Amino acid sequence: MVYLIASVVLSVLLLLNFRLFPRYQVDTFQAIVFNYPICFVTGYLLLPAGVEFRVDLTQTWTWMALGIGVAFVLTFLLSGASTQRNGMTATSLANNLSLVIPVSVSLFVLATPGTAGRAFDTWNYVGLLLAVVAVGLSTYRKPDPAEAAPTGSGTLGQSALLLLSVFLMYGLTNTMINYMNVRYIAADASATGHHPVVVTLTMVVGAIAAGFFLLLIRYARGGERLAGRNVVGAITLGIPNFLSFYTLVLALSAYGGNGAFVYPLYNIGVILLAAATATLFFRESLLTINKIGLALAILAIALLSWQEFV
Repeated sequence: MVYLIASVVLSVLLLLNFRLFPRYQVDTFQAIVFNYPICFVTGYLLLPAGVEFRVDLTQTWTWMALGIGVAFVLTFLLSGASTQRNGMTATSLANNLSLVIPVSVSLFVLATPGTAGRAFDTWNYVGLLLAVVAVGLSTYRKPDPAEAAPTGSGTLGQSALLLLSVFLMYGLTNTMINYMNVRYIAADASATGHHPVVVTLTMVVGAIAAGFFLLLIRYARGGERLAGRNVVGAITLGIPNFLSFYTLVLALSAYGGNGAFVYPLYNIGVILLAAATATLFFRESLLTINKIGLALAILAIALLSWQEFV
């Protein structure tokens, strides 16, 4: 549970970075691209003594990890495009509701229905259902006319396809992370498998390659101007970014790769803490439907994890 809580806190730090970037005129795209080398350095410093990092292209898991890293960047681009066309509300909902994909795969395909050896009971399944509803309600925002797509910018089918792409990419990426955790990552020092830092660093290498490839294309087209403040933003983003992902992987390992337990708790934990932070420090207001969603989220956490406290 400690790893899961740490991942939630670190993920909210990421959101704080994105919230503050406009205030300090940090370009979000460049900060994201440069954050991946910072992630790599952070992870490399965490390598235990005697553990070597190298990219072994003869291993199946290496290509999977590199692919996940590329998917990180593609998902970001799809989210940006969807936000511009469909608005923040619809895109955020597609992102958060995508948890149903890794949860379903964890329960019915990877067959990891228990947490630390416990089988899911009726209350856990009720909590799981409530978690999906809570995520939808707590992240809902009234559509802003200012963020609506301009007339003629695309067909309804194209807009729906973008939303579906965001939903699938977030869901499939998290599913593959969970699959990697179950199949290739060692649960502890005595188990067979690869060290979590090594696997995570390999994913970061894929993200670095994809990010810099896209940056070079935009720079060649004259669409990017490099600025030092973006590198500073990348540092404040990259360190919590790596640590949030690494602790999430450790949380999955601690619960036997059970994404049906970890992902709902992680998602609603981030939503609850982010809502509290936004209210306290940025005076953001919540709709009544958001408050209902947050209340359901607390109930969902209790139902999903009640065995941890008895």
